[in-house]
Amino acid sequence: MEEIVNKVANSALEVFDLEDYYPKGIRAQIDISQWLLEGFLLKEKDFREHLKNQDWSQYQDQYVAVNCSTDAIVPAWASILVAIQLAPFAKKIVNGNSEDLDSALYEELLSKIDYSVYENKAIILKGCSKKPVPMRAYILATQYLQPFARSIMYGEACSAVPLFKAKKKE
Repeated sequence: MEEIVNKVANSALEVFDLEDYYPKGIRAQIDISQWLLEGFLLKEKDFREHLKNQDWSQYQDQYVAVNCSTDAIVPAWASILVAIQLAPFAKKIVNGNSEDLDSALYEELLSKIDYSVYENKAIILKGCSKKPVPMRAYILATQYLQPFARSIMYGEACSAVPLFKAKKKE
């Protein structure tokens, strides 16, 4: 009987798994519509009073997304004022939803990686993550890897989709 060989494990493929870089920490989302009259109307005096009475310490060392879930037209200063209140407590604050928050975290992390270790290598950008890796992170990772990689594929080693192949140097 012939021995079964795992060709994928023995291949020269490098797996780039964005889950490995997933920032640990608690994520929170603040919906400012809770401080608007009927969720739609911002009355400055009342809004400021709500912010003053809010316990911001509950966001200590958290990543926080600030948004408005209603169709209210909210002045820009409202989100900025919330961010100012959060600043002494939160690790990072972004305007937007939880995906925007994860995108911002990945942008920061991916910009600090040394991609030269992937020089002239065949890379699989691992898909199917268990953590909420935003599409923006996959696109950014590809942009950072492309100048170094010989090729980039997406998915799993057994069923990868080719995305990029470097031109042969003459």
